[in-house]
Amino acid sequence: MLSTIKIVLVETTHPGNIGAVARAMKNMKMHNLYLVSPKIFPSADATSRASGADDVLAGAIVCQSLQEAIADCQLVIGASARGRTISWPELSPRECAEKVLVHEPGNNVAIVFGRENSGLKNHELDLCHFLLRIPCNSEYSSLNIAAAVQVVCYELFVTSGQAAEEQIQVGDKDEDPLATATQMESFYVHMAEALTDIGFMHPAKSKSIMRRLRRIYNRVQMNTKELDILRGILRMSQGHKRSNDV
Repeated sequence: MLSTIKIVLVETTHPGNIGAVARAMKNMKMHNLYLVSPKIFPSADATSRASGADDVLAGAIVCQSLQEAIADCQLVIGASARGRTISWPELSPRECAEKVLVHEPGNNVAIVFGRENSGLKNHELDLCHFLLRIPCNSEYSSLNIAAAVQVVCYELFVTSGQAAEEQIQVGDKDEDPLATATQMESFYVHMAEALTDIGFMHPAKSKSIMRRLRRIYNRVQMNTKELDILRGILRMSQGHKRSNDV
């Protein structure tokens, strides 16, 4: 059940941290490691810190962008310790595990961890459906990235056993799959074009409006059928506007 979950590290500075994350993942039977523009990789430091999790490092996939790393994912969860001006729906590690494995099993999932010193940027969190926070000492809330990954992978590992039993009892549901990250990005581009065409959105305000619209639709987690309906509405509104202009 853990095979559909990716651990994604964004612009990791220290290669030793990549090795430590690989070790933490293998401890919990997880192997899908994606690296977005790591500063140094491969590295002897990474191999040394992996302490036998060489197979996880060897299978790590290096991507040029976060969009590339999450392209086939229907659920993207971003880990962050910092507060944000615009709030995201939040999950604890245990709630994250339950959502991924119990409530919405079978989806391709990415759990994204940011830079060691600054975490994820706002435009990267725009790509996430949920924000993951690890409860800890409010006076000292900074976790090493490998420790953070270990906590999350532990909850996934424990929950996977419970979820497997429940899935045997309930069986798979015949539903439309959730939209992938790539499909959602295409939808957001289409929406921005349509809102601009009908005069609702102007360049000076587009970034703020689109960020808030992303929050709305990311909370919903649309499936492919729902996305097709909305894309059809956007196409019709654009066609109606053009016919009126003529």
